[in-house]
Amino acid sequence: MSSPLSTAPPPAPVTTPDQPPRRVRRGPRSARVLWFTVPALAWFVVFLVGPLAAMFVIATLRWKGLIYEPTFVGFENVTRVLADPVFLAAIRNSAIQVGIAVPVMIPLAYMLGYHLYTKPRGYRLLSVLYFSPGLISISVTATIFYGVLSPNGGVNGLLSLVGLDSLVTPWLADPSTALATLIFIDLWRGVGWTAVLMAARLSSIPGEVLEAAQVDGASRTRVMWQIAFPMVKSYVSTLTMLQFLWTLFTSAALILLLTKGGPGNSTTTLSYLVYAKAFSQQDLGYSQVVGVALLVVGIAGMFLIRALLRSDLEDER
Repeated sequence: MSSPLSTAPPPAPVTTPDQPPRRVRRGPRSARVLWFTVPALAWFVVFLVGPLAAMFVIATLRWKGLIYEPTFVGFENVTRVLADPVFLAAIRNSAIQVGIAVPVMIPLAYMLGYHLYTKPRGYRLLSVLYFSPGLISISVTATIFYGVLSPNGGVNGLLSLVGLDSLVTPWLADPSTALATLIFIDLWRGVGWTAVLMAARLSSIPGEVLEAAQVDGASRTRVMWQIAFPMVKSYVSTLTMLQFLWTLFTSAALILLLTKGGPGNSTTTLSYLVYAKAFSQQDLGYSQVVGVALLVVGIAGMFLIRALLRSDLEDER
């Protein structure tokens, strides 16, 4: 006779056959999603890959334009460019322009931007005044400075008025001053709006940090350079690279309107040489070789600036 406390053995667990892995259905909905990438891909191919490929192809041709028959010449255009003293002068002028404009513009814009960030009296009006030169079209800018800097313009007239006749010079027609004058105009156009961008970035810094430094007795100069600047240095490095590219690639318009590369080749830069050879001299092969050189210089400069600024950031950390 079995005990009433005894229990029956537990039932065997029910086993179910393994379910096959669920397949992801890629129906019409997935196909419709893929179609949304087509415009971006088309833009990338048409406006980036296509022009770059065309530039390298045209660099191997002797070609005067659309109505002429191109002739394949291989690396002959490269040989012509490297042996041309005008190309060497363009490299020198571009290096001078970038080497002066960017190192002057970025620190000056940062100091002006920090001044705006502190919100002095009339800072809103200052912001508008700083930003306004960048809103003026390049043709209007060239017209203004052509009148001001001409031999009988405002600058020479003012120098004569105060008795500094020895400093009177044709600023845009003198090889010793023409490039420096163009660099000054670039600074006039770019410093202000870069300062406004700096001020906008500085406004993201917690105010308590700078207030604590001032309470501890730090001077305004020390707060600006040793406390605020490291906190926005990555942003400053980005602006530096953008300003480098802007100066390198967009100098042709102002040169075309004011000096046309002269006097001599004293203001011929790489970007202007691309334009002059393509549209004035109808030498498209030469022009595109210079374009390739300009692309290489731009990429190399970007990597150099990034490496230098990254090393500084890592040292500070």
